[in-house]
Amino acid sequence: MGDAEIIPIGTRGRPGRGTGTAPSSAARGLAGGAGGEPRPVRRKADAARRADAATGPVDEAPGAADPATEPVVQPAAEPDAESLVEPSGTETPAATLPEGESPRPAVTARERHPHAGIPAADLLAAFQHASRELFGEQWEAQLAHFLAFLRRRVTGDYAVDEYGFDQEVTQRFFMAALRPIAEKWFRIEVRGIENIPAEGGALVVSNHSGTLPIDGLMTMVSIHDRAGRFLRPLGADLVFRMPVVSSLARKSGATLACSEDAERMLRGGELVGVWPEGFKGIGKPYSQRYKLQRFGRGGFVSAALRTGVPIVPLSVVGAEEIYPLIGNIPSLARLLGVPYLPITPLFPLLGPLGLVPLPSKWLLEFGEPIRTDEFDAGAADDPMLVFDVTDQVRETIQQTLYTLLMERESVFR
Repeated sequence: MGDAEIIPIGTRGRPGRGTGTAPSSAARGLAGGAGGEPRPVRRKADAARRADAATGPVDEAPGAADPATEPVVQPAAEPDAESLVEPSGTETPAATLPEGESPRPAVTARERHPHAGIPAADLLAAFQHASRELFGEQWEAQLAHFLAFLRRRVTGDYAVDEYGFDQEVTQRFFMAALRPIAEKWFRIEVRGIENIPAEGGALVVSNHSGTLPIDGLMTMVSIHDRAGRFLRPLGADLVFRMPVVSSLARKSGATLACSEDAERMLRGGELVGVWPEGFKGIGKPYSQRYKLQRFGRGGFVSAALRTGVPIVPLSVVGAEEIYPLIGNIPSLARLLGVPYLPITPLFPLLGPLGLVPLPSKWLLEFGEPIRTDEFDAGAADDPMLVFDVTDQVRETIQQTLYTLLMERESVFR
């Protein structure tokens, strides 16, 4: 490259052509330097051109055509918005489709974007209509109530009684969660709800069964929905030793099963619930179903006698079949600190799935109240009288259970 001679363009003709011919566009481009000075080119490039002219025209590689002879390609015009949309009803040409595929109709702009151009007011109206269809006509009021509930919880503007009972949380969440189970899963049928006093203190005494104390929860929601009152359960001490369960039980209205708390709530006009069988009732084997166990020492009767409130016997049929108890592991139960560790046909064979209760049909019947205000003031200290009233309540529940079992056609219907 060091022996190349620099010659000015324009002093020679174009290779292969006569001198004096106008230079090509490429030559003019090279010659147009600053100040009109000609640009130098190398001798080897000029020699190569002369060799090409001597040997004749040779097919040039693609893209190597003379710029002077190349056609000028105009840029394509920008398509307008209307040209991008195929007219409605036209079809894709069959020639452009793969073999065997039939043409399909073109899609219009409205079909591609069905909500384009809809006013905001119409969209809001459509949203409100869809919300009413999903959540009912009162969804806006329910949303306002929920936001007000959140504000009260944040600011602390809510009431809790001396036992830890939170009426608003119980009604809004606990009852709302239990209600579908009672109505859809167990399909509870309630009889004798008129025997529940509309106001004032009363003691509801029920049989206990089901391996897990679900019958107490179903009794609470049934009384709340049909009698409009909150049932205040008396729970065993094991319930209040469990971290999470203890807090939930307190908020739902439960308290420890002791005579002092029971008498205070009864005097305060509360509806108190008690299950005298305790763990002996819910932990009995399936072969002894609907056979009442011993009712303790009659402490609930003493509380009713001291406060003069009526005793309402309750018989529950259907809870015995939700977890048929066929076995127990007492050694492991003592290690875990629980009264029993149940074995059912589904648990622990199916693991957590075995904890789902069977959908048995439930019957709840409230019997006629047993009055206690007719006894003397010292009747609660008479053990024979307490025993007689306790036995009367127990026999009333047992006989009602037998009657309901005879009326029941099937466990699950």
